[in-house]
Amino acid sequence: MTNETEPTPATPEEARRIIRRLILPHVVIVAVAAAAAVAVVLYVMKGQERKETAAADACLASQAAAARVAPLAVGQLAALSVRKAPKPAENVSFRTPDGATKQIGDFKGRAVLLNLWATWCVPCRQEMPALDRLQEKAGGKSFEVVAVNIDTSRLDKPKAFLDEIGVRSLVRYADPSADVFQALKRAGKALGLPTTLLIGADGCEIGVMAGPAEWDSPEALALVKAAIGG
Repeated sequence: MTNETEPTPATPEEARRIIRRLILPHVVIVAVAAAAAVAVVLYVMKGQERKETAAADACLASQAAAARVAPLAVGQLAALSVRKAPKPAENVSFRTPDGATKQIGDFKGRAVLLNLWATWCVPCRQEMPALDRLQEKAGGKSFEVVAVNIDTSRLDKPKAFLDEIGVRSLVRYADPSADVFQALKRAGKALGLPTTLLIGADGCEIGVMAGPAEWDSPEALALVKAAIGG
């Protein structure tokens, strides 16, 4: 016969202390992890907020220009979607006539009408003389029409076409890789041709248009004048 003493049941208070010893470290770990996760989220949000604020500050001039331009996007230019809050334009690249690489950021300091076109695009061909006349009338230190051809084959065709219609004022920019179109497509700015972006002198996008327009019309000249603040 053994003489074993049965264990004394723990009092409620002792039971609570045991539970606290077992559970409390896990609770602390979870709480610390949750706090760290919240801190990361807040840090990311703050960083994004700082970026958006910096972008907005960088585009104050274009924001003012957009306010001037918006009432003029009518008639032939009604398809121009004017941004309420301009943001820095995609810094797309293309080639100059001598084969050098140029970026849209290189034009900072003057407003730009960036137009993507191709010889196989009938509306593009139809609006090219008007773009040339717009450059002739309004082009200068404050504004330039940047018409970028994106033909990817038979690269002699764009030059022959522009010579045929008598283009004199446009610089013959090109991107035979069509990467400029793909970059704007990924950004949701280009669905087809022609695509035209109005970019302020601070390098921020004021508006985008899908399709052709009479770019040498009085309405277009007034809109360009408003964009450059003239």
